[in-house]
Amino acid sequence: MPQTLDKSPKLDLGDRESIYQPSQKGLIFPQKPTFASFAQERQHLKERLVGACRAFALQGFDYGFAGHLTIRDPEHPHLYWTNPMAVHFSQVKVSNLILADHHGTVVEGDYAINQAGFVLHGAVHEMHPDIVAMCHAHTTYGTAFASLGKKLDPISQDAATFYEDHVVIGAEAGQVAVEAKAGTGVAEYFKGVKAAIHRNHGLLTASRHSIEAAAFWFIALERCCQQQLLIEATGLKPMMVPHDKALYSREHVGSEYIGWLHFQTIWSELIQTQPDMFD
Repeated sequence: MPQTLDKSPKLDLGDRESIYQPSQKGLIFPQKPTFASFAQERQHLKERLVGACRAFALQGFDYGFAGHLTIRDPEHPHLYWTNPMAVHFSQVKVSNLILADHHGTVVEGDYAINQAGFVLHGAVHEMHPDIVAMCHAHTTYGTAFASLGKKLDPISQDAATFYEDHVVIGAEAGQVAVEAKAGTGVAEYFKGVKAAIHRNHGLLTASRHSIEAAAFWFIALERCCQQQLLIEATGLKPMMVPHDKALYSREHVGSEYIGWLHFQTIWSELIQTQPDMFD
């Protein structure tokens, strides 16, 4: 089970959340939105959920109908929005999202829900009220790495963002999660971490901040799995980032805010090239 995360020494950031936020005033820089109503916030969340699905399509994360992304509704936290069953990530749009409860009942929308998606995500959302978003897809490198049943090594600054902040889950390994008990077994591991490697299955990420953070850290986790597999294929032993340096990197480039910030580059590209997202 996950342990309490070690913390590196804090920097004096003043009123900033991250060292990447400019201290100089008046510069163009992404700002987290505020909302005047639940309806406004809901629309924002649905659009970003669609953006995350489109980002997964661009990354080639599709595998038939497998893969599901969720965001908790801001007004009704026992409900969550998710992508529709058997619709390609590239074809997900605001109008075909569905709203479901923790039991997999669709309460809004025309499409069916992905059974495995509801089993896993519903259980995580129900067991961890602080988790607002979750992502899973059957990716090439993540699925391959998951067969090894081990954690990522701190082989780079990028990999250090997951240092002591991810777990390996053995429960229900390799058995498709279509029964409620399977979701419960997986959900127990998500206390205090942002990512999991489910043995013989693949990658999962969760966020207590935003769907943008959950989606970006999934993309990053897949890349880290690819990089470690490439290094291991050489047969050479890599140099590891030392413990204190790995903690420092995780603290300053592995936070929920940084995941959200990274996704803003993807979002700006999507709104320019894929306006049908908002249909």
